[in-house]
Amino acid sequence: MKLKNKKIGILIESDFYEKEIFYYQSRFAEQGVELHFLTRLWGQDKITFHGHEYKVPFECRESFENMSDETLKSYDAIIVPAGFVSDRLRYTTDVNELAPACEFIKRVFAHKSILKGIICHGLWILSSIACDKNIKGRKVTTHNNLVADAKNMGLNYLNEDIVVDDDLVTGRTGDHCNVFSSKIIEILESKKK
Repeated sequence: MKLKNKKIGILIESDFYEKEIFYYQSRFAEQGVELHFLTRLWGQDKITFHGHEYKVPFECRESFENMSDETLKSYDAIIVPAGFVSDRLRYTTDVNELAPACEFIKRVFAHKSILKGIICHGLWILSSIACDKNIKGRKVTTHNNLVADAKNMGLNYLNEDIVVDDDLVTGRTGDHCNVFSSKIIEILESKKK
């Protein structure tokens, strides 16, 4: 229970990588973390999403939409997971406006006190906001399929499994969720001291 009183938000949508999400549920719980899964609820009280590989259902009742700054600052970390979560969340009905998830992540990056975790294809969430001063030029790793995307976003790609750039932790693939979450736990523990 090293991280009791720490709060982590994880974005969720359909086509999540089940193995990764279920690992976070148990790994962060072991540390005493208060874990919240956040999504765009589209005006509903809850939405059931399905995983990418096994179509496992996952119900979400919390939204990042219209989250106050006070609530946002109560989070110690926000994680964008692997799979197609970020691709689905970056959808916008008006192409001249940022998707609510992209707006949310832009707000998260504006707060240095919030640790940001992005793994694998989660990096897609940055595509619309990569020119933001808090994002551009950051050191990252990502799935091999997204290396060109990262470079085209103006990010500094490093060929490593885990990359830490100040308040940003990135992981290469969803299968690296164990070392990715261990790094997040390590950083949150060091902040506690």
